[in-house]
Amino acid sequence: MTTKTIGILVTGHSPAELTSEYGNYADMFAALLGSFDFSFKRYFVVDGEFPQSPTEVDGWLLTGSKFGVYEDHGWIRKLEDFIRQVHAAKVPMVGICFGHQVMAKALGGHVEKFKGGWSAGPVTYKRSDTGEEQVLLAWHQDQVIKVPEGAEVVGKTDHCENAVIRYGDWGLSYQPHPEFSPRFFEGLAEARKSAIPEPLFEKVKKVEVPIATDRIAQEIGEFLGRDR
Repeated sequence: MTTKTIGILVTGHSPAELTSEYGNYADMFAALLGSFDFSFKRYFVVDGEFPQSPTEVDGWLLTGSKFGVYEDHGWIRKLEDFIRQVHAAKVPMVGICFGHQVMAKALGGHVEKFKGGWSAGPVTYKRSDTGEEQVLLAWHQDQVIKVPEGAEVVGKTDHCENAVIRYGDWGLSYQPHPEFSPRFFEGLAEARKSAIPEPLFEKVKKVEVPIATDRIAQEIGEFLGRDR
């Protein structure tokens, strides 16, 4: 079997104080998918570093970010254009958190700050496609409010209706963060605790339940690795 190359489109930087121990977001995804026969190319689109072509790799992965997809940054608009090019070229794509949201927005969906507030820490995701309930780590207030035409919602939570989206055989996106280990999440929560209400921080500052990391890693790896 030929090794597939996955392009990681890095849309944000992890907190500097955590990088030496955990690496950047691209490193976390490479570790998450380490059991698959993949090589990785990293593109720091948040810094203006973009691929030349949507077909220069075998699949794409979009990371999370502290930015909102509706913010007025040139790199976000350029990224939306690139997502549409990838979609037209039928090169598979997976998006996580910001990546989940920007995929939806690029293809005609709508994203906004959820009026019900933040989702953070371990959250139960109910999957309609597999029938599973999966506990994963969330860190977001923005949500996909309107799903693009033709997309299928296959996962939700009590506070996020459009948490996992399938785009046929082309795309798959998740609002939660399967790449976050419990210890990294705890460091992230501490580093960015001013962003969330204090009672919520106190509730989520320690992760003490099992997380379905391996199950989602398998799902993402199989999706990106499948011959089309």
